[in-house]
Amino acid sequence: MDELIEKGIRRLEWARAHMGVLGDIRSRLVKERTLEGVKVGMALHVEAKTGILALTIAEAGADVRLASCNPLSTDDSVAMALKHHYGLDTYAKKGESNDEYYANLNAVLDMRPDFVIDDGADLITILHTTRRDLLPNVKGGNEETTTGVVRLRSMAAEGKLEFPVISVNDAHMKFMFDNRYGTGQSTFDGFMNATNLLIAGKRLVVAGYGWCGRGIAMRAKGLGANVIVTEVDPIRAIEARMDGYEVMPMIEAAKLADIIICATGNKDIIRREHLEVLKDGCVMGNSGHFDNEISKPGLEAMAGKGVRVRESVDQYTFKDGRKAYLIAEGRLMNLAAGQGHPVEIMDMSFAIQALSLEHLVKNYASLAPKVHNVPEELDQQVARTKLKVMGIEIDELTEEQRKYLCGWQEGT
Repeated sequence: MDELIEKGIRRLEWARAHMGVLGDIRSRLVKERTLEGVKVGMALHVEAKTGILALTIAEAGADVRLASCNPLSTDDSVAMALKHHYGLDTYAKKGESNDEYYANLNAVLDMRPDFVIDDGADLITILHTTRRDLLPNVKGGNEETTTGVVRLRSMAAEGKLEFPVISVNDAHMKFMFDNRYGTGQSTFDGFMNATNLLIAGKRLVVAGYGWCGRGIAMRAKGLGANVIVTEVDPIRAIEARMDGYEVMPMIEAAKLADIIICATGNKDIIRREHLEVLKDGCVMGNSGHFDNEISKPGLEAMAGKGVRVRESVDQYTFKDGRKAYLIAEGRLMNLAAGQGHPVEIMDMSFAIQALSLEHLVKNYASLAPKVHNVPEELDQQVARTKLKVMGIEIDELTEEQRKYLCGWQEGT
């Protein structure tokens, strides 16, 4: 166990050393003690970057508990180091059963948090269903992902959301970098670690052309793949075509695909009718939050239980002899089979998380129980701090230019 803890410490301190934006914010929060005495319950992917966010919040004076938001995304070395070296209450291990997963989420809620930080909205959903007795104490929350924000907006539309939640996912300094460059790179970290297969020359299908899909397609093209995009949104489909990718329905793409990667946030993207025409040897993976984008019930109905052929790859053999491969049980491959987003990307996302938590602590009483956007000034603060960390200076508008942009008469 000592070796595992030492490994976790090294990973955490490596991440800390490369998270200059969050470090800048941490210095101020620790000095001002803004979060003194606040109870914060967190459900995020328990790995090194998340650990630094949790430690930042704790170092600023908060009482913190952390659980995983996915049964396969925990880095056990980090979880052990957080718990036994840094003294942070951590409830997570890689490969949790369904019962263990929900027990850990409930252990976080047992602290009766004032605020929650969620990834996928499972923690917030539990608060609104089986742990409603805790709701009067919860003053607000943050949500990290597209998937979670969709769930929360649905709750709010039905009048079911009972405290304000900040959509960290919709901050420019999150989705333009985390969703695109983070998912783009980490998806292939997971793919290569799981399969050790070549990308170049393969037909690679990206399901969904949102910010995550854009990032995956961009990186796949750079690695030499022939990229096909499937979409349901006509505008995004046109954008994908004009970005140089083939666009077609999944029923056609499945016949051609050597690799399929889903990134939609929806369910049953690969289902029975696609599996019936799937190209022999196709490797399927998912970078969406939940493990329902590729229909595992459909796979098992047609091919029986999968056979583990590599640490993170299961083989399914259809009755006609065709084989299909599923990465990380259909869970998000960039964390279940890889190390997640690059440190410098999560530095920006978690800086938004820390500032949004501070904003909630200071302003929760005036915020309605709905999904709120990250205040623009926080987005700008993170962007300017990131530029400083990167050693980049930019221009500023002159006073005359400001007046010109605010005027309505023609100028010369």
